[in-house]
Amino acid sequence: MPSESVSVKAGRPLAPSVSVCLVVVNFKTYQTAHGASAEELARAMSGIETDARLVAAVSASDLSAVVAAAPGLEVWTQHLDPIRFGSNTGWLHPNTAVERGATGTLINHAEHKVPLDHVECLLGALPDDFPVCACAADTEEAKALAALGPTMIAVEPPELIGGDIPFTNADPEIVSGTAALVKAVNPNVRVLCGAGVKNGADVAMAIELGTEGVMRHRRDRVHDKRQGADCCCAKNGS
Repeated sequence: MPSESVSVKAGRPLAPSVSVCLVVVNFKTYQTAHGASAEELARAMSGIETDARLVAAVSASDLSAVVAAAPGLEVWTQHLDPIRFGSNTGWLHPNTAVERGATGTLINHAEHKVPLDHVECLLGALPDDFPVCACAADTEEAKALAALGPTMIAVEPPELIGGDIPFTNADPEIVSGTAALVKAVNPNVRVLCGAGVKNGADVAMAIELGTEGVMRHRRDRVHDKRQGADCCCAKNGS
C-alpha cells in the first residue's frame, strides 16, 4: 500500500464521450459469452439504441473475433501483463492486444488480482490514450490505485459480484464513499460502480452516488429499448 509520501499521478485521458454514462459489460468466461456466443452478444450490443457509451470486455481468445463481428463497438480486454517481448509463456502482451483491436483493458479484477506494481508498470507500458479500468474491492485499495492514475476505478465489493443482491439493497454508501475518496486522491480518475448493478434503476442510482458509469457482467441481462432497456442512461445520469 503506498505511503502518504507517494506522488499522485495524473489520470489518463478518457476518449471519446467523457460526458456520457459508461457501461462496461464484462463477458468473463461464461458459456453464453465466449466464442461464437461472444460475437453474437457483441453484435447485439452494437444494435442497442442508447446515449450511454457501451464497452465489451472480452477474453483475449475472443478479442479479434469480437472486434471483427462488431466493428462499431468499443472492445476491451479483461487483463494485460506489463511484459516485454520474449519468454513469457501464457502472459498477455499489451502490444498484441492493441494490434488485435483492444481499445482498453480491465486490470485487478476480483477474479484476477495483481500487485500494485503490476498496475503501475502496465500503466507505463500502455499509450496514454488507452483506457485502463482498475478494479478495487474496498476503499483502501481504491485509494492506492487512484494514486497511480488509471483512467478509471471500478468499485466492486467481492460479496456483490455475480450475486443477486443489488448494491442499492446492500450498502450504497460504499459506492458514494469510494467515489468521494478517489476524487479526493485524484480528481482526474473516473469512478464506476463495478458490482451489484442489476437494472436501469441501479445504473441511475450509481450516477447519483457520484460515479460516471457501471461495469456489469454477462450474467446480468442487457436489453435494448425495444425490450425494456435496462442499461441505458443519458448525460448527467438522466
